[in-house]
Amino acid sequence: MKKSASGVLASLRGSTYRSVRLASSLAAALLDDLFEQPVKAAERALEAAGVNASDLDLILLATCTGDYPIPATACLIQHRLGATRAAACDLSAACCGFVYALSVADAYVKTGMRHVLIVGSEVMSAITDWTDRNTCILFGDGAGAAVISASENDRGILSTHLRSDGALCDLIAVPGGGSRLPPSEKVVAERMQYIKMKGNETFKVAVRNLEEVARETLAANHLRVEDLDLYVPHQANVRILKAVADRLGLSMEKVMLNLDRYGNTSAASIPIALDEALRQGRIKDGSLVMLGAFGAGLTWASALIRW
Repeated sequence: MKKSASGVLASLRGSTYRSVRLASSLAAALLDDLFEQPVKAAERALEAAGVNASDLDLILLATCTGDYPIPATACLIQHRLGATRAAACDLSAACCGFVYALSVADAYVKTGMRHVLIVGSEVMSAITDWTDRNTCILFGDGAGAAVISASENDRGILSTHLRSDGALCDLIAVPGGGSRLPPSEKVVAERMQYIKMKGNETFKVAVRNLEEVARETLAANHLRVEDLDLYVPHQANVRILKAVADRLGLSMEKVMLNLDRYGNTSAASIPIALDEALRQGRIKDGSLVMLGAFGAGLTWASALIRW
């Protein structure tokens, strides 16, 4: 399995935190209790943003591997943080989860909320079939968080663009374990509690839709591909990301990649990649950064941020 990682951002900028399995005693401890990953990421995001948990209005957890069907894992995070006045809920959009949560947070802040904490956290190892080489080599566990707050300048989230197509829901799915196919001997025997993916079909749809939503996002803001300083995609597959960059005419030097170290951490991959990009100095004040994601549902999404 790929290394476990967590990352945090503060108001989508500022100091960051990341841990890697086996790199320190802290990271090793996180693996013993994977629930600690989103909690730790959230705590560090709040610290970096200079926001108290008691000041949060809303906590959004983007995940497809929550601790329980009910209650929402976001409520457990709310309790651990002591965010007593914050509403909390989980958001399920698979690998697009962080961008979907960012869009929801942006809307709520624009309509009066002060501070929204968004967390992308996954335990993909819990739904990975280790006998299926088509999927088990791809995924990793991780968490990342950001605090979204109002700003009076012209920087921040310029626009978000969310899309879905349920007609293609069978391309990436965990068929068993839900209310349609509850846990049973048959579900376990046929390993339906694990993620299944039709790789070739997914590749074609992912490349086309990621290119289209990226161009739509740029057009909505009267910008060109050449204006981008960095493209931070969901870390799905190098072939997909290179194909998207090629179709956009975007140099791979402007694409953030770290999946060789952490694998596909689903909803956590974009905040972790943003974290590393900030640490590496690839994002500076004034940078134009695009996020792009594609995942089960099918869902795909994009966001444009002026740092």
